[in-house]
Amino acid sequence: MSDERNVLGGELEPCSTDPMTGYLRDGCCRSLPGDTGRHEICAVVTEAFLQFSAARGNDLTTPRPEFEFPGLEPGDRWCLCVGRWLEAHEEGVAPPVVLEATNESVLDDIGFSTLNAAEYEG
Repeated sequence: MSDERNVLGGELEPCSTDPMTGYLRDGCCRSLPGDTGRHEICAVVTEAFLQFSAARGNDLTTPRPEFEFPGLEPGDRWCLCVGRWLEAHEEGVAPPVVLEATNESVLDDIGFSTLNAAEYEG
């Protein structure tokens, strides 16, 4: 595993390997210089969020094999972009967050109390 930390201060845990997520498709929501979208929040996607994202021009349900993207269904875990999660939060449709697999770098943009209130209980 890496030396990256999660928002709880522990070692960053994998978000999902089925489907395989992360900017590097290694299962982890890493903070990487080349990832301008900042795929650092591990979320459990919901139908409401998937509809919201599609309405914003990012269809996450259609498979895109050329990007190693299987298409998501409600209940899948996925590394989301910080900005998109914040937009969804402002609209009241942010999906729950897996804190152990969410990169601590998101704390630069989102307060811990906001993330904690959105914690996935599953």
